[in-house]
Amino acid sequence: MNPLAAITFAPDSLFGTAVSFFQRGGMVMWPLLICSLVAVAMAIERILHFWHERMAEALAAKTLDRVFDALAEGRFAEAETLVARAPSASCRILAEGLRQRDVALQDSLTAAAEREIGSLRHGLTILDTIITLAPLLGILGTVTGIIRSFQLLSTGGIQDPTAVTGGIAEALITTAAGLIVSICTLIPFNYCASFVRRRTRDFEQLIHRTVIACERGKAHGA
Repeated sequence: MNPLAAITFAPDSLFGTAVSFFQRGGMVMWPLLICSLVAVAMAIERILHFWHERMAEALAAKTLDRVFDALAEGRFAEAETLVARAPSASCRILAEGLRQRDVALQDSLTAAAEREIGSLRHGLTILDTIITLAPLLGILGTVTGIIRSFQLLSTGGIQDPTAVTGGIAEALITTAAGLIVSICTLIPFNYCASFVRRRTRDFEQLIHRTVIACERGKAHGA
């Protein structure tokens, strides 16, 4: 039994219309609702996280310039002190690399960058799954709605056409709902994936720049 079936709303209200469609969509609407809530929560969390990352990088821009100047002149201790003060992803990567600069500079920089990229990708698999899962749930609702309509036709004929149309409505509503959830999830997913790709390129450039600066610093010190 649909828990919303006993609840009534003004038929001309937007919320009332949405609840009416939800009721007519059948039980498949519940997993679709869960998918939509998870997608909204994950999208908001990721967007806020990316906004925080962008602000941190903007605040650390001048610090990074000072760090690379220090590295190029062989002042490695000063560079380590500077990156330790700035809470940005780039500075965390540099801090990890500089601690290992005499052993495996590029490997440690790459490993630190991969950890940061992994942190940025957190939750994207969930959004990607919802993009694929929601239309499949909609198709499942379509199948169950059509099956219900044929069952009613086989038992009662066309004496109760409203019962038959209810199954058809369920089939159409779940398909539409699944597509809506998938499309609305695709937009923030593409934004997040694009952000991760940009940051990956930024980290690659950071690693290259750091290696060159450290080589110059060692040559300067020699």
